[in-house]
Amino acid sequence: MRQGGRTKAARSGAALLAAVLLLLALGCSARNAGEPDAAASGPVMEEEAGSGGQTRENADAESDAAATEEEAAAKVEPTEPAVQTDIPSLAEAYADDFPIGAAITPEQTEGPMAELLKKHVNMLVAENVMKPMLLQPTEGQFRFGQADRIVEFARENGMQLRFHTLVWHQQTPAWFFHDREGKRMTDETDPAKREENKKLLLERLENHIRVVVEHFKDDITSWDVVNEVVEPSDPGGLRNSEWYQIAGIDYIETAFRAAREAAGPDAKLYINDYNTNEPAKRDRLYELVKELLDRGVPIDGVGHQTHVNVDWPSADSLIESMRKFAGLGLDNIVTEMDMSIYAYNNRSDYGDDIPEAVIQKQADRYREFFEAFRDNRDFVSAVVFWGIADSHTWLHDFPVQGRTDAPLLFDRQLQAKPAFWAAIEAAKS
Repeated sequence: MRQGGRTKAARSGAALLAAVLLLLALGCSARNAGEPDAAASGPVMEEEAGSGGQTRENADAESDAAATEEEAAAKVEPTEPAVQTDIPSLAEAYADDFPIGAAITPEQTEGPMAELLKKHVNMLVAENVMKPMLLQPTEGQFRFGQADRIVEFARENGMQLRFHTLVWHQQTPAWFFHDREGKRMTDETDPAKREENKKLLLERLENHIRVVVEHFKDDITSWDVVNEVVEPSDPGGLRNSEWYQIAGIDYIETAFRAAREAAGPDAKLYINDYNTNEPAKRDRLYELVKELLDRGVPIDGVGHQTHVNVDWPSADSLIESMRKFAGLGLDNIVTEMDMSIYAYNNRSDYGDDIPEAVIQKQADRYREFFEAFRDNRDFVSAVVFWGIADSHTWLHDFPVQGRTDAPLLFDRQLQAKPAFWAAIEAAKS
């Protein structure tokens, strides 16, 4: 029995040992199987992630890639266009002839554009922020903040300032042309009421001019009083605007007299218009100005916008018009010059690939105009561009939607174009 017991005990011990060894083996097997299971968990997570397919593994990979891109971006700082400092100053090139100006926005008083302006111009005009809509959007509530930024920039840099514009048929708030009951003045048919509306409109005009001129007169001495009032195709050759429909020619006279009273005797007051080189426009404008002068209206000069293109018009045709007004004892200013690389309604779009022939043609045309201005500087008192660089111009999308233009002397990167060098060469001729 004892032998048999020992045998049974031995067997039991062996069985127990075998069981322990089996458990140990299974435990080791389970631990070793953990890594493959973890690796296999990827597809499970991807499936659980749904349509995005995002897993911890590829999320980490994307995070690492993003971090790498951020590090790379941090090493390459975004660069702003650099202003060329080693080229002549356009303003200095014409210092003995006339000021060189540019239309600007308040935002352009800072950054690289401001540096470009400081180098090349000595006269500024606000592109938009001095127009009636921006200065007095609601009757009696004037907003000068944005315009004052331009005034301050000009003052800090010793630049002259022009004002554009006291009166225009566009960018004028609608309240000007509604009576006290809110009715459109142009809808009125009663003669007595129409006369009352005319009086109200002229009172509003006088008040606008008085407040605006009083605000700016210490810094501005050259004023576009009325803008684009002539239209040969309209009855009488004057633009059939709400101003004209309600007040006739009297709004023009009222504007000049109010401006003189507010600005004082030394201020220069201009009537400004486009296409003044065209005989029909020139002659009707001449008749209007002469009539007003004969009535004692204080007009000092004519502003010639000079929005031209590489094909039209000739510089001589513009000079001919200027000479005609000079015959009345009036000054002439080029107020809004730019030169489109297209004919007016050409639907082409060169984009960034402007043909070299077009670039050269623009340069030749700018040379033509600047030589003409310089040769006639006795009656051309300033040349003002409507902008400074091709990155900001009203001709993008106008008159053809989606078309980009390049009408100025500096390109979109603020670099001098052949047109700039042509203008510099004209100063030496």
